[in-house]
Amino acid sequence: MAKKNEENKIEEKKNWDGPNGQLVVDVYETEKELIIQSAIAGIKTEQIDISLENDILIIKGERDNPTKDKGQRYFLKECYWGPFSKEIILPREIDTSRIDAKVKEGILTVRMQKIERAKNKKISIEE
Repeated sequence: MAKKNEENKIEEKKNWDGPNGQLVVDVYETEKELIIQSAIAGIKTEQIDISLENDILIIKGERDNPTKDKGQRYFLKECYWGPFSKEIILPREIDTSRIDAKVKEGILTVRMQKIERAKNKKISIEE
């Protein structure tokens, strides 16, 4: 029974239908890859959901507030706590079987292999 309650709490936490903060990202390419990077310090990998729908990469997650004390009196409050999401329209065609996501030192890096189509091709005519 306790395990089922834990699963319900996890599902409740992943309710990303409400208001979300925006995740800031860098999107760039190398000769062979399309790369997306974002600073997401303070988030565990199980708090991040990355999916691909058609040509849109979707990153969702939730950043927990480490100070849950309700008695704080803020002088400045710029940090966003709570659910966040980002939808990125991919500017290049990618190989969906070759996507790699890693978090290192608070930076999420998603690497996707580009598919290069031949731009010029000589077409022979059969007789």
